[in-house]
Amino acid sequence: MKWIKRSIKVFIILFLLGITAILGLYGYAYLSGALDIKNANQFLIYDDQGELVYQGSSTSKWVSIDNISDYVKDAMVSVEDKNFYKHFGFDIPRIIKAMYLNIKNGKIVQGASTISQQYVKNLFLDFDQTWERKLEEAYLTMKLETHYDKEAILEGYLNTINYGQGNYGIENASNYYFNKHADELTLEEAIMLVGIPKSPSNYNPVANYDKAIERAKVVALTMLNNEYIDEETYNNLFKEKLEIYGKRDQNNLQTLMYYQDAVYDELYHLDKIPSSLTKLGGLKIYTSLNMDAQKYMEEAIVKNMDGKEGLQVASVIINPHNGEVMALSGGLDYAISQYNRATQAERQVGSVMKPLLYYAALENGMVSSSTFLSEPTTFVFASNKTYSPANYNDKYGNQDITMAAALSYSDNIYAVKTHLFLGEDVLVETAKKMGIQKELPAIPSLPLGTVELNMMDFANAYTTLASGGVERKISFINKVEDMYGNVLYEKKDDERQILNYDYVYILNELLTGTYNNAFNDYNTPTVISIAGQISRKYAVKTGSTGTDFWMIGYNPDILMMVWNGNDDATEIPANYGPISKKIWVETVENVLKDTEANWYIQPDNVVGIPLHAITGKTTNDAKKSIIYYYVKGSEGIYNKDEYEDKENTNRDD
Repeated sequence: MKWIKRSIKVFIILFLLGITAILGLYGYAYLSGALDIKNANQFLIYDDQGELVYQGSSTSKWVSIDNISDYVKDAMVSVEDKNFYKHFGFDIPRIIKAMYLNIKNGKIVQGASTISQQYVKNLFLDFDQTWERKLEEAYLTMKLETHYDKEAILEGYLNTINYGQGNYGIENASNYYFNKHADELTLEEAIMLVGIPKSPSNYNPVANYDKAIERAKVVALTMLNNEYIDEETYNNLFKEKLEIYGKRDQNNLQTLMYYQDAVYDELYHLDKIPSSLTKLGGLKIYTSLNMDAQKYMEEAIVKNMDGKEGLQVASVIINPHNGEVMALSGGLDYAISQYNRATQAERQVGSVMKPLLYYAALENGMVSSSTFLSEPTTFVFASNKTYSPANYNDKYGNQDITMAAALSYSDNIYAVKTHLFLGEDVLVETAKKMGIQKELPAIPSLPLGTVELNMMDFANAYTTLASGGVERKISFINKVEDMYGNVLYEKKDDERQILNYDYVYILNELLTGTYNNAFNDYNTPTVISIAGQISRKYAVKTGSTGTDFWMIGYNPDILMMVWNGNDDATEIPANYGPISKKIWVETVENVLKDTEANWYIQPDNVVGIPLHAITGKTTNDAKKSIIYYYVKGSEGIYNKDEYEDKENTNRDD
């Protein structure tokens, strides 16, 4: 019996010590000062003109608890924390029950976070599941509970949580989904909104009305069980479809949130921005977003993809002068799909890989008039392995064609011959030098873009070409400040010349051949269909794989990349090919319409010679003549006999 009495005494002592420790922690939390809950984790995003374009957890749409529908308050407490008004930040019985169920099932089947804990996590913490983070969460919850009453906590929580579609706070959500103020919501509307934060991308009614209703019914059932509504009311809910508004009064672009998501992603990877915003009280984020460019891009996307069911898009516009992202779309409509194809997806790039190859060729001794025979070819490798690439529509010159013609037609045979002539490792190393992060395989089909790349990774290489061979870091954020104007981060220009400008200039000139009528012959230039819409010089390349269509074009002032395809990588009709071209040309022409035409400065070390577009020989046919550019001294390398005859004639004179 003594050991029982001793055990009881030990338990009582430990219990009292525990109570004392908890009271001490609450006391310390109270004495350490209140949390700034109205400014914490407030994100203000500005465009390149310093105009505010987005506010997350902001005070502009903050509404007092008295101006929020009772239906919202009752529904939120019922589904998230039924003992909210009874506990001091932690629901101990619920924690014990959750631990029991989780241990019994061998996995997490129930959580026990209170509204206070969730509010703290949303405001101040990242979502690391470490013991350090858990302890910090517990301490901040105590601070919250000791300095604010329940009404203030619930008010803050409802004003800051994510309701999907870029809507933070109940007033923003009410305006967006139902075109109402938060105190005007009906019971059904309130229940639907309260159901969204569980999974904002899945349960918002714009993205998926049926799933939103399923979740709303779960919320309604908790209200019935917790006696916030009676059975008759419950049974009559959602008999008729709710009318969803789904619009914003300002910046109502269906692609803008893709850009904002990319901004957040970059923000969280900036080393100088602490992961916890406890001491910062929110952030002002100044970006390179050009609202006109974003608007023109979206208009072109919506116009040209109308009626193309299932087809998706990704696009980015970058300023080659500094690497700043002016506009971005990760899909057709953020309301329908929040998957950002520009920053997250990897797709086959097709022939837009070829400019990287031809830069490597120029750097390794080939010239713009170097020729290979364009004909059906089977390449034989060790162990009798073969590779038989084909040209699009099986069109071949059946003659020697130049690099210029090969780029204009996107000739696959010429590309593979060049690739093998240089050595398969050369393109791999060139891509890496241009900034592509992904490890590429040294395979025969690499120049035909059979590898999958992420658009933003691929953009590193094209930004380098568009900038004249200068390496520039692609970025969305120019500066970050706290709410008091203290600069926490500012982008620094860290650039270096990594490519030979002479060869970059020659390549960029070659890429204007994709819409040059001089190449109309046995084949047609790949971008000739939009030549009439092009008002200035661009370096342009297309790519297609059967499941992916690409259009990339640039000059010193703009780089734009466009991709079209299906998310499941199924075949897409060939007649969808022009869509990416139309999106590109309509966007860039609008963005640059009031600016002076600009092109790359011809290096002193580069000379231009008029030659036949396809053969690279001298010609009297002006319609078939283009200017071939060479680094001085290389003019006669692949036109040797004709060049020497001309030199001898000059000497005889």
